[in-house]
Parts: sequence; structure tokens; C-alpha cells
Amino acid sequence: MKSLASTTRMAVAVAALGYFVDVYDLILFNVVRWESLAELGLDKSAATTTGVWLLNLQLIGMMVGGVAWGILGDLRGRLSVLFGSIILYSLANLLNAGVGATSGPLAFMGSFDAITSYGVLRFIAGVGLAGELGAGVTLVAELTSRHKRGIAVTIIGAVGVVGAVTAGFVGEFAGWRMAYAIGGVMGLALLVLRVGVVESGMFHALHHSSQGIARGIVPIVTSLPRALRLAKIVLVGMPIWFTLSVLVGLAPMIATDMGMATAPSPGRLVALYYTGAIFGDLASGLLSQRLASRRRAIGTFVVGTAFGCTLVLTLGAQSAFWYGAATMVMGFFSGYWIVVITTASELFGTNLRATVTTMTPNLIRVSAVPVTIVFTSLEVATGEVWSAAITGAACFVLAAIALRALPETFGRDLDFTEG
Repeated sequence: MKSLASTTRMAVAVAALGYFVDVYDLILFNVVRWESLAELGLDKSAATTTGVWLLNLQLIGMMVGGVAWGILGDLRGRLSVLFGSIILYSLANLLNAGVGATSGPLAFMGSFDAITSYGVLRFIAGVGLAGELGAGVTLVAELTSRHKRGIAVTIIGAVGVVGAVTAGFVGEFAGWRMAYAIGGVMGLALLVLRVGVVESGMFHALHHSSQGIARGIVPIVTSLPRALRLAKIVLVGMPIWFTLSVLVGLAPMIATDMGMATAPSPGRLVALYYTGAIFGDLASGLLSQRLASRRRAIGTFVVGTAFGCTLVLTLGAQSAFWYGAATMVMGFFSGYWIVVITTASELFGTNLRATVTTMTPNLIRVSAVPVTIVFTSLEVATGEVWSAAITGAACFVLAAIALRALPETFGRDLDFTEG
């Protein structure tokens, strides 16, 4: 029988590599969207509209998957979700490489309408992408000792973020079809490691002790205290996706309002942002261990993220170079993402943990929708720079209020259930 340390290391390795491929795919679409749609025959105007449609389909898929995988994780086990989600988004990626193809091993995809196929596969990929991180963090958190839990989950986050940088390079230099194929093959290759990963003992104990314990989303939405706990942790993570969806994603608009002659490249900004986030993930996780506090580590990085946003909107106005440099600082402090997900897993009992840990990152990602709606509503009256500043300030105020109301979870024994 393998030692606990050995099984934990294997679980961390598989969860980390799974998250690497997860983030790779999540970012890849934004990197190759214009190239792929242009090759499929769309002009700039049609590519813009279709690109938004494809992105929304992926987002809807993530919402559906966030709920479905979470419930499945609490009903059937963390391991089934971890590998089921990896299989789903890997196959979607692989088939995506053949959209509109007329030759090669995936030429059969050419018999379907290319844009419709692209949309269906983005939706399926979104469903798959929604499950891996939550299942991986839940499994590792329950296999690891309470005082080493933060280190293990930090490794998952740091390795995962490297996937974003990899997607940027592969998407730029390998071409969009090869980039999708590489993502699919990487994910399927992880299945080889399945034999070395064991299910959480806490889930096994829960599964065999009582079938009458409530699980899934219903016990959360029907209990105000639990629903508020979930809402608070989502609000704490919301500034991260403000930085990505507005200050990075809409950088050309903001740069134009700043009077910049040459706007920064969104692709380059993504690479700079995630380069900073790699080190931020490590730093935030290690800081939470050093302080023996999730709340204090998150609070430090939320303040740092606000500082990074201020740099982008002030120093960034000087040139595209300085906008990029400020974005890297902002990306570093936004690396508290993995501590947020760890906290989510520690906030709830074993019977609800997979549901919450899987839903939380997807709800935070979807928070980009109201954030961008507020931004676009304000920009007409205030301009892009002030609109970004006001929207960001609102996000940070909400995050601070929510963080203050959250309990400390560092070192909490996770072997408990909620009635």
C-alpha cells in the first residue's frame, strides 16, 4: 500500500498538471480567436461578433459545469470529477483542432458547419473546464494535513498559471489548429496517471456512513447563512477578474482614452499578467502559511492588487511599455486566486465541499459579466479611464467588506459535515 505522503504527492501532481491544461485551454481561445476565425472565412466585423458569441458559449458551459461537476463531486467522489472534466475538455480541444478542416486525421470535422461546430465545442470545453480546479483542490485539501494544505494547493495554482503563459507562446508560434491539438493530447496523457491517485478518505467515510446527509447545491441555496458564505468568498475574488476583463481585456480602449499613440497588445499583456501571477500564486500561498492566516494573506494581496490597478491607470498612461510593466505588478498581486479557492474549500463541510469549491472559481469568472456591464455603462459619461477607476473601486470595496465578514479557516479540520 502506498504511503499517505506518496498518494498525496501523486494527487498534487495530477491536480496541478490538470489545472495547467485547464488554464492553457481557458486562455488559448483568447489567443487564437482572431487567427482561427479569419482562417474560417470571417471578416473583422463578423469575427468580432462571432468571437463574443463563442466566448459566451464557453462561459455558459462553465456555469452549467460549475454546478453539475460540483454536485457530482459530492455525490460520486472528487476523483471521478477530476478525471471526467479532464477527459471532456481534452476531447473538445482535440476536435476543435479539426473545425473546418479539409485534410488530415480530423478531416471528418469538415463535414459539419465550421462555426456551429466551433460553438458546440467551446460550450463542451466550458463544461469540462468548470470541474477540474474545484475537484483537484477539494481532493488535495482532504488528503493533506491541515498545516500543509496551503503549500499543496499553492503548488497546484502556480503550475496551473504557467499554462496561461504556455498558451500564449504556443498559440502564437504553432498555429491555432496545432495549439488546440496540443492541449487535447496533454489532457488525455494525464489519464495515464489515474492509477496512482486515490479517492479522499473523508469522502469515503461520508459516502459509507450515511446516505441521508444533504449534498449538492440545494442545501446551500436554501440556507441564508450558507448562501452568504458562498457570496462572500466570490466577492473577495471579484477584483481578480476585474483586472483581467477590464484593465487587460479592454486595454486598447483604455489606452486610447489615455491618449496613447500605440496601444499595448492584449496578447502581450496577458503574458505579462500571468507571468506576474505565477510568482503571486506562490507568494500568496506561502504568505498565508507564514502568517497562519488565509484572511490576512488575502487582505494583503487585495491591497496590492488595488495598488497595481492604480499603477496601470496612472503610470500606464505614459506608454505601452509602462502599461505592460504595471500590468505585471497587478498580475503578481492578483495571484491570491489560489488562496481564495483554498478558503472556499475550508469554509464548508465534506458533504458540500466539492460543490462549493467547484462553483466558486466559476462564479468569480462570471463576475466579469456585471463588472463589464458597469464599465460600459459608465464609460459614455466618464470616459474609459474614470469608468475603470470607479468600477474597480466598487469591486475592491465589496471585496473588503466580504473579507472582513469571513471567518479564518487556516488550520481548520475539514472532517466535518453540515446538517
